Amino acid sequence: MTIAHDVRAGVIAAKPQMPAAALEPKLPWWERRAVFRYGFVALILIVWQIVGPHISPIFFTYPTKIAVAFYDLTVSGDLPYYLAQSLEVMIYGLTLAILVGIPLAILMARVRWLDWALDLPINALYATPLVAVVPLLVLWFGIYLKAKIIVVFLFAVFPVLINTYQGVRECDKNMLEVAHSFRSNEWRIWQDVLLPFAVPYIIAGVRLAIGRGLIGMIIAEFYTTISGLGFMITRYANNFEMDKTFVPVIVLMTLGVSLTSLLKWLGHRIAPWSNANR
Repeated sequence: MTIAHDVRAGVIAAKPQMPAAALEPKLPWWERRAVFRYGFVALILIVWQIVGPHISPIFFTYPTKIAVAFYDLTVSGDLPYYLAQSLEVMIYGLTLAILVGIPLAILMARVRWLDWALDLPINALYATPLVAVVPLLVLWFGIYLKAKIIVVFLFAVFPVLINTYQGVRECDKNMLEVAHSFRSNEWRIWQDVLLPFAVPYIIAGVRLAIGRGLIGMIIAEFYTTISGLGFMITRYANNFEMDKTFVPVIVLMTLGVSLTSLLKWLGHRIAPWSNANR
């Protein structure tokens, strides 16, 4: 009986495994996700292109004029120059928010007295409209790069911190009890239980931080030395050049969508077991 069982197991194991995509029924093209996603964007652009020329160019514009303005600003070097300034602020501020937010959240989730001490100040700062704090930051840190990085950091750190904290705190207690029953030390518990459980929360926090960081970046450029994409928006809006004003706005939208999509892909690669990454 054992031999027969082994033979049957060998036959089953020898069967070629069909990929999951091949087992799913193929939908007609009009029911696929990409059709709705990109088709709706195309519909918006078509309607915008039709309606735009009938509105005063002082207040509005349309896609073809924006495309021409995008080409002109790129060829002249203005858009790459100001985009590089904004990206510098965004990269420094977001990186600092990740490096501070994740370890601090982990410590708060595992050290009870630290959680009690920092809970109220963090919630108070998170609930405070940070736009109201920007003039104070300018007064304290000046109007140059350092102040902009601090503004982006404050806008981005709370989503990372709160999501990471929540991910660690909501870890399945049964899994922790099993790890303790096998006499796992703190490092093994982090490696085998807590981090795999918290990774989707961390990635979700970073995705939220990207959007808030972009907002903080533009606000910082409005309140401090006017530079970067914020300078382009202010300059062309004051001159009623709507086609050029829309260029940095669309660049910001594209940048936000691209970064969040990259994080979503990264989350699928790192944590494929999470429902949020399916």
